[in-house]
Amino acid sequence: MTLHVGIDVGGTFTDAVAVVDGVAVRGKAFSTKDVTTGILGALAVLQERAGMTEAEFFAAVDRFVLGNTIVTNAVDEQKFAPVGLLTTQGFRDTLRIARSARTDERDPHKMAAPPDIVERRRIIEVAERVDAHGTVLAPLTDEAIAGAVDAVLAAGAQAIAVCLLWSFRNPVHEKAIGEYLDAHHPDVPYTLSSRLTPVYREYERMVTTALDAAVKPIVASHFHQLADELRGRGLRARVQIMQVHGGFLSVEETSKAPIQMFNSGPVGGVTGARLLGRQLGRRRVLTADMGGTSLDAAAIIDDEFRLLPRAEIGGLPTSLTAVDIETIGAGGGSLAWVDGRNLLRVGPHSAGSTPGPACYGKGGTRPAVTDAALVLGLINPHYYLGGTVPLYEDQARAALREHVAEPLGITEDAAAEGVYRLATSQMSNALRKITVNRGHDPREFTLVGFGGACGLFAAAIAAEAGVREVVVPRNAAVFSAHGLMHADSVFSAVRTSPWTMDQPAADLDKEFTALEERAQAWFEAEGIPEDRRELFREADVKFMGQIFEVTTRLPAGTFGEADKAALRTQFIADYEEEFGAGTAWAEADILLVNSRVRAIGRSDVQKVERVAGGDERHELSRRKVLEPLTGKRLEIDVHRGFAALGRAEGPCLLEEPDTTVYVPSGATVALTDGGDFLMRLADR
Repeated sequence: MTLHVGIDVGGTFTDAVAVVDGVAVRGKAFSTKDVTTGILGALAVLQERAGMTEAEFFAAVDRFVLGNTIVTNAVDEQKFAPVGLLTTQGFRDTLRIARSARTDERDPHKMAAPPDIVERRRIIEVAERVDAHGTVLAPLTDEAIAGAVDAVLAAGAQAIAVCLLWSFRNPVHEKAIGEYLDAHHPDVPYTLSSRLTPVYREYERMVTTALDAAVKPIVASHFHQLADELRGRGLRARVQIMQVHGGFLSVEETSKAPIQMFNSGPVGGVTGARLLGRQLGRRRVLTADMGGTSLDAAAIIDDEFRLLPRAEIGGLPTSLTAVDIETIGAGGGSLAWVDGRNLLRVGPHSAGSTPGPACYGKGGTRPAVTDAALVLGLINPHYYLGGTVPLYEDQARAALREHVAEPLGITEDAAAEGVYRLATSQMSNALRKITVNRGHDPREFTLVGFGGACGLFAAAIAAEAGVREVVVPRNAAVFSAHGLMHADSVFSAVRTSPWTMDQPAADLDKEFTALEERAQAWFEAEGIPEDRRELFREADVKFMGQIFEVTTRLPAGTFGEADKAALRTQFIADYEEEFGAGTAWAEADILLVNSRVRAIGRSDVQKVERVAGGDERHELSRRKVLEPLTGKRLEIDVHRGFAALGRAEGPCLLEEPDTTVYVPSGATVALTDGGDFLMRLADR
């Protein structure tokens, strides 16, 4: 027996997928604050639906992959361990100076200090200095190390970040501090910037290092509990964790740099959408992952998702490379409210899983997007999650009446319609950001909509954004968990190593060779077979005089003098892909700033032959619905077991055990060869 498991921990639900000898089984459970309980609940659903005992199930698992929100929530909510920072004398206020606290709008009324990662009293200066060439100007003494560590611990630090000036050129002083902490304070987690992110730009490097140290105690406690519980149930497979750059690392590697888990779950969905686009022959794909708390959007062009250097995390610029995902606070649990100007608002606050939307009947009194969908008639209150979770329309109406309808002087139905349309507008704006704002025509894309709530909104989001074709995976409610199982293991090694075209090619090749040695060591440690290993050389390059770089790929193999021209040509092509044709400063010299090696261990993934648990027999019913895109009250067809029908015209609803798909008037829906729902919208 071959059994693979994928788990995606979201803000409201924990989604799970198991593939047992080619048969996919899916399940959901409410997420919990301790994370582990929600994961175990979702695994219990899988075990039951697979028809196995607990001992049989866990013993048979040979691949276990996990995407989670532990780090994302901690950073977004600024709820992490008290962290201390050791930095070079004279640079105590680097985090406060930041980038002059300017916003994208350059609006002086919106300028504000960045969030405080480290309290100023926990930032301790160390007497040492290394120059830009890596030469030690002021040695670091043992007494200085001991004094700084004692001071930061006395200030209440439970984790320590170490970020010294120019340590990426010469890490000797940071290594000395690490050795001191290992010897004298082995229980204190710490992060050295020279290990985590040995690249230039002091502020971004310091932010990344401080965030990593701050989340280490949280991650350690969650993973320790999870590992104990899984081992106790008989799991022998290695647990793999999705990373911010779109690949897996083992738990052991992840614990060394937990900040790499930011946006772990949403990346799984992007990976799954890339695979689905490939299967459907679509080269331009947009993703919309709508869960209970947020919507995550991304673009996939020519089978590649965009990677962002200097990714922003929790509103702070970092030195991490991450999958480009646009996130907004609009999900099924997003709360609707009326602001001080008497205007309707949706999000960013969420009802979460507890107490949840008012219709859950778990104590929630504020209306959420799910309440609006229920009042509109888009959700069957007796078939939510296959009928396992009852919904209460009277409580949804009461919440909408008190918090939206009465303050605005409108009916409950109008309030529900307004919440739906406003949430749709906000989500379509996220798609415009990653298409129109970057010079792409949304009409050339196919939207893949997934997440438990997206089936109700995907067509409306697409119509407003200008997209004409929509695919809702049949396993939409657990699609990110499904995508996690199809991602590869990825390791990235990077180092700032300035190089110009007038330098010998051998100097640059030497840098890449050193990084590849680290990558090969990782391959061996992870036990990745030779035939599934791939190495790519990349570099962050810019024209002389520019501030920021564009990432470009180098020719494979040893870099020689003959490869310089190819590097320049590729950089110019990548630059114009990013900023538009004709924007390259072609006559200027170029500067290669960072050398990077990406090591990829291709996954050995089961092919899904059949999806278990769906209604295979077509059932047709009728339901009265207030169609939000037309404002008309209609009685429309409701199809359960659509796979047995294969094609229908809107308006209609497709009911699956864990998701509902709304097909608007004028649209058609058909089943793809892979069993997913393909909608084509009417021209506007």
